[in-house]
Formats: sequence, structure tokens, C-alpha cells
Amino acid sequence: MTSFDYAVLREKAEAIASGLADTPDLARLFRACYLNTLETTVTVQDDGTTFVITGDIEAMWLRDSTAQVRPYVRFAAADPDLRAMLRGVIRRQARCIVIDPYANAFNALPNALGHQDDRTQQNPWLWERKYELDSLCYPVQLLHDYWIVTGDNAIFDGDVYAALRIIVDVIAREQHHDSDSPYRFERFDAPASDTLPFDGRGTRTNYTGMSWSGFRPSDDACKFGYLIPANMFAVVILNYLAQFAREQYGDQDLAERAERLRDEIEFGIQTYGIVQHPRFGAIYAYEVDGYGNVNLMDDANVPSLLAIPYLGYRAADDSITAATRAFILSDANPYYFSGRHARGVGSPHTPAGYIWHIALTMQGLTAIDPAERDAVIAMIAATTGGTDTLHEGFDPDEPTRYTRPWFAWANSLFGELLIDLVEARQTVPGSLSGGNNAHGR
Repeated sequence: MTSFDYAVLREKAEAIASGLADTPDLARLFRACYLNTLETTVTVQDDGTTFVITGDIEAMWLRDSTAQVRPYVRFAAADPDLRAMLRGVIRRQARCIVIDPYANAFNALPNALGHQDDRTQQNPWLWERKYELDSLCYPVQLLHDYWIVTGDNAIFDGDVYAALRIIVDVIAREQHHDSDSPYRFERFDAPASDTLPFDGRGTRTNYTGMSWSGFRPSDDACKFGYLIPANMFAVVILNYLAQFAREQYGDQDLAERAERLRDEIEFGIQTYGIVQHPRFGAIYAYEVDGYGNVNLMDDANVPSLLAIPYLGYRAADDSITAATRAFILSDANPYYFSGRHARGVGSPHTPAGYIWHIALTMQGLTAIDPAERDAVIAMIAATTGGTDTLHEGFDPDEPTRYTRPWFAWANSLFGELLIDLVEARQTVPGSLSGGNNAHGR
């Protein structure tokens, strides 16, 4: 195992904490949360790849591993240790995709740990084989962010190239899931949210141009197969992928396939994914099936509808995005909850009424109004249950009741929000709120 000290990253983190000195509680939370992923979940292997567990689960999720390290990428150009660690994550993710692009979580070794009793195509490298479209998007997002910051063209090796080609193949195949997909998944003696109906095929879908997903980012089964936020994410990363194919590998065919797939998915979102709500007007649905059935909600996990600007799909002030946000942050969303200490988006994945720290953080990261961001930060700081770290879901009436005491993604993302706060303060000296720092593109 190789170890690094990440001297530059630690120096930058301490400078940010110092920028919160006038709010000691936030400075303490930043110190506890921001480096939590690095200090507790990252293992650099002898082969140079990096294995990242989620926290209290020993497996590496393609989604979580990206989300956990992404808030560090902004400092990678100056920190060689950080660059090496991130290169290792990217290469590990690429190898995982080559092993099985339908799996969402992997073991460090081919030791058959995890959900080996599920009825699906098994492999000892797999912790779990729930197909989630976003699992193929997150590694491309990390690759893009890393390359933009570092300019490191050496990252585009054969493993990454193989993974990029597989990603396009699978997303395109799953446009025709009912007829063309080999993927099946069933879990027995489990809640309905942990398995797919109809012999593991999922509910029926009609062709729309969008790509099918069996499960949500929560690892819960989709009600309808076209998960709109995941398809939005796919539109964004397919644009990146086409650029890599053309500029790094000279593969014009792959670039054109990615661009065509991007355009077909975008057409599907805009044609089938927008509905007229009697209260909010035109908004994006969470899930659709192409037959006219829609699921109006949002889930705390990312990609979500709340995260549209963060993903880079639309700016925060886009009219449909803004109307969708208003719906999400209202009692019209069945998973928007309120309590004595917080109000925000929860998930059917956790107990009824529980709010997620990830969703609160995402609300702050995508807020146009700095006062909304500051209110969200205050709610998060008041709901750690006395632990000085964040959790999955928590009871807004009694924050000492929560799920997942060690959930690194939530900690990393909150660190990113506090960096935004410090940068806003520096933009407008003497101001608590600073300027508009929403992640619109």
C-alpha cells in the first residue's frame, strides 16, 4: 500500500477553516467533515489504483467514490499526492466498468463479499449488481473534472478508453431495454424496493430516446424505467465523452455515437419528461415510462431534480428548472418533510419523515439566493446529532436519531458547500452571505 500526506490539500483546507473563524461552529464542522473521506475511506493499492469505501459499508460504489473525492479535485493541480490518488480512483473505476458495467458496487478483491444470492449474473468482484444509469455517469464526470483542473492527458490510457466505449454501448442498449437488454435482477426475501418485478426485467417501458435504469441513486428500484435526473446526467457526460473520444483517442466513430446518443436522450427528456403541474406549471417529472405514466417526486440522492444546476444540465434560473425546484421544496413533493430543526427532502429509502443531509447540502449548492444557502447551512449545523459529522437521513424533530453514522459522501459534499460560503465571503468582504454562488452552467 502506498500512502501520501496531501500537504497542499491539507494546507488549503486549513485556510478555508480559517476563513470560517468568525463562525467557530462551522469551522469545526468543516475540519471534521471535509477531509473525512480522505482520512477514513481511501486506500491506495500497490498497483496504484485507489479503492474508496462509502464509510460504514466496505464496498466501493462508482457513484459514491466519485462524489466523495470530487470536492478535492479543485486543488489537484497543486498537490501531486492528490493527483496520484485521483488518478487511482479513475483507473479503478474504469477497471470496474470493464468487469461489469451493470454493477453499482465492487469489492477490493475477487472475494465474493456482498449480495451474492441475488438472481443476476454474478462475479466475485461484485458487491452488488443493481444497474443504475448514474453509475456510468459519475466516473466520466470525475475524469472530466480531473482533466480540466490538471491537464493530465496521461490519464487517458487503454483501461479508460475501454470503459468509455462500454459506457456508450450500455447506455445505447438500454434505450431498448425491453427488447435488447440482457440485464435481470431479483432479490428474494427483501422489500419490493430491493428487487425488480416481472422476472427481474422491471416495469415495461416504451421507446423515448432516453436510457433505462433499474434502480435510483438510493439503490431503490425505479417505479418507471426512465429516471429523468439520471438521463439529464447522461446528456452532460456524453458531451464530455465525445470530446475525449475525438481529442484524446482520435475515435471519430465513438464521438459521433456519443453525440447522437446525447441528442436522443435530450429529445426524450424534453418530449416525455416535462409535465404540466396545476400549481407549478411546466416541471420535470422524476420518472416516466414512455406510455404516459409519470412519477412526480424527488429523491435525496444525486442525481436528483434538485441537483439539475449542479450536474450542469441547466442553469438554476432556467424557467422549468426553477419551477421544478419550487415543486420539490414544497408539500407537493411527497418526500419533502419538516420538523422542529429542519425542513428538506428525504427519501423512501429511509424512515418516513427523515430528511437527508445530502439533499440539504444540494439545496444550498444550487440556491440562487445566498440567504437560502445560509439558512440551509444553519439547519445542517444544528442537526448533526452532536457528532460534528453528517449522516444519511435524520429525524428533523430529534436529530440524534439518524441513519448511517459514517457516511463520507455527505461529509465531503458539505465541505464543498462551506468552501462556496468562504469564497462568497471573500467576493463580498464583510458580508455573511456574499454573492450568488449557485452552480448553474
